[in-house]
Amino acid sequence: MRQDEIIIRAMEIEDYDQVRSLWMTIRGFGIRSIDDSREEIARFLKRNPTTSVVAEKDGRVIGAILCGSDGRQGYFYHVCVAKALRRRGIGRDMVIYCMNALRAQRINKVALIAFTKNDAGNAFWRQIGWKHRQDLNYYDFVLNEENITRFIESES
Repeated sequence: MRQDEIIIRAMEIEDYDQVRSLWMTIRGFGIRSIDDSREEIARFLKRNPTTSVVAEKDGRVIGAILCGSDGRQGYFYHVCVAKALRRRGIGRDMVIYCMNALRAQRINKVALIAFTKNDAGNAFWRQIGWKHRQDLNYYDFVLNEENITRFIESES
């Protein structure tokens, strides 16, 4: 291996500390202490052992994608490349890796969420040909005791 070679490979839980450090340098990300903890990422990787990816250079993680599926559709989370190494095809190569891993599972569609203020991320997705959907709304609901109780009580 050449010293400056970039390796794209499946993410493992042993990559967590470097991946989290990289996430913390990315503008436009929403990192959550619960969902993005070591324990939750280990659970995600166990459920999706072949689809998440890291890019490495000289033994350091310089890019990552959390990728998984529900058996019907794939999802990308926290797609990132170190700022100093962008626009070199690393993100595109990681996306291709993940798409091939999903296709091996007979998944035919992939979706992602990019925050509207994540200018670099949104430009990347447009540049590689992904379509911004305006025909749907995205909703979420945090499953914690307070929200569930409020939901149940609101039905009365």
